[in-house]
Amino acid sequence: MTAELLVDMADLRRPGHPATRASTRLKPRRVEPLRALKALRRLIADKEDTTQVFEIMNALAGGSLRRGYQRLLEDSEGARQAFLMGELADRLQDREWLETLPADSVGAAYLAFIDERNLSAYGLADESRKVADTEIEAAHPHAWYARRLRDVHDIWHVLTGYRTDALGEACVVAFSLPQTRSPGFGLIAAGVAIQFARARTGHPCARSVLEAFGRGRRAAWLPALDYEALLAEPLVAARTRLGLAGATLYDRVPPEFRNAYHGAA
Repeated sequence: MTAELLVDMADLRRPGHPATRASTRLKPRRVEPLRALKALRRLIADKEDTTQVFEIMNALAGGSLRRGYQRLLEDSEGARQAFLMGELADRLQDREWLETLPADSVGAAYLAFIDERNLSAYGLADESRKVADTEIEAAHPHAWYARRLRDVHDIWHVLTGYRTDALGEACVVAFSLPQTRSPGFGLIAAGVAIQFARARTGHPCARSVLEAFGRGRRAAWLPALDYEALLAEPLVAARTRLGLAGATLYDRVPPEFRNAYHGAA
């Protein structure tokens, strides 16, 4: 037995590797609009209650993960990523590696982003596991794809330029809708945009959310990217390559108004 094979087998035994998860057959997801609306009300009342985001996503997922995974397989780089089945949360939790990336890179910007807000990839993963009927840790390609979409969320913040205030989160969610075709993102984006419109801040808050949706439609398809390579790429160059360069309506909203939506606690 070669040394390389021994290393590979040891890696398979590490906690969190897909091969160590319990094998399962995912059940078809029933769409539960009432459950989603109740979770949306809780999320609007407290934007920090991240668990409600996953409640909404689970309630409205339907066949979106199956369709997204199929699209991944039809993309040459996406198919390679599906074959490798890497766990992005593990890579994004590797601070020593992130600190080796160039100062102008996507990875350096990501590290600054999570440090400023005391976030972590594993923290987001823990939130996703709090939903009672979650199957996100299953040893199944669709569950792996769901984890991938979960784990790139903060990288999409960095690429799009949206912060973690209520308006910035709504914009990332609106951007994610055409990227993932997951109805849960649509409900959250629409719900928060309506609340901003009702607040009448005098700034283009609701229009920022709509613009973010358009950016998601025009941008490259981000789920298929090689994220390890992307993190080493200069941020400005990556935004240009992916169709994400330029100022946005969100930039025109003063920071003190980005949490000023109707119904906020």
